[in-house]
Amino acid sequence: MATLRDSIGTEIRRIFTEPGGQPIEISREDPGLFGQGSVCWQVHGDVTSMMIGGIASLLLQMLEPKVLAGVWDHSVFRKDMRGRLRRTAAFLARTTYGDRAQALGEIARIRRVHDHVRGTLPDGTPYHANDPESLAWVHVTESLCFLDSYIRYRKPHMSLAERDRYFVEMAQIGQLLGADPVPLTYREAQKIVLQARPRLRFDARTREIADLLMRQPPSSPGLAPFHHMTMQAGVDLLPRWARSMHGLSISLPARLAVRGGTTGMAAITRWALSSGSTVRSGGA
Repeated sequence: MATLRDSIGTEIRRIFTEPGGQPIEISREDPGLFGQGSVCWQVHGDVTSMMIGGIASLLLQMLEPKVLAGVWDHSVFRKDMRGRLRRTAAFLARTTYGDRAQALGEIARIRRVHDHVRGTLPDGTPYHANDPESLAWVHVTESLCFLDSYIRYRKPHMSLAERDRYFVEMAQIGQLLGADPVPLTYREAQKIVLQARPRLRFDARTREIADLLMRQPPSSPGLAPFHHMTMQAGVDLLPRWARSMHGLSISLPARLAVRGGTTGMAAITRWALSSGSTVRSGGA
């Protein structure tokens, strides 16, 4: 009979499982892009904080008109959002924990996909998914949100040196994808986000994609509390100006409740997954 830990762990792993996904090759001889002593291995191995950071980063990314257009015109996000999110998790897992050949192959695959993602904004401005500035926005928001979530829910006293090391490590992926600028420090990443604010927009298309994300049902009824708490924690992680653009608000009592509840939920998740890592297993 399955134990409580097994049941919780199985339900959580189901969120990340990519059907038919390529297994991740972890090799002692080939540490991949980062290796076991890296900050990336620590940050990307914490499931709850990664999910929260992922939600916050998606809400930030869709505020950039060219990035939103790529999703709107070319992505299956609206038809298969859960599958799209699983594939994103798989990309992170393979580039973080895979051997070098697997990581580089995954990055090359994404570059090939982006080659075909191009079009025109409603105002006539052309866009291309391999545009360095658009790639940089996605890279910076993901990296910053993943790290900020990890700091909030796993390592509140993380040193600035460790934060900077994370960005140095992640710069490998950003540069290989063709992003520019690529920050090498935590403060530089924060500065890039603030400098981008004048070009960010919220319109009807942004609202539709955001609603699809926020109203996504849990993968199973048993995960409903986990799902709701994660979504709220993602909103709470956003800068105040980004929440305002989305028309999202969270009161101080609600914020305290979300942070306290999420901290407890994260501890339960780590306990349930302690016998095996979700992020590194299977195709997720």
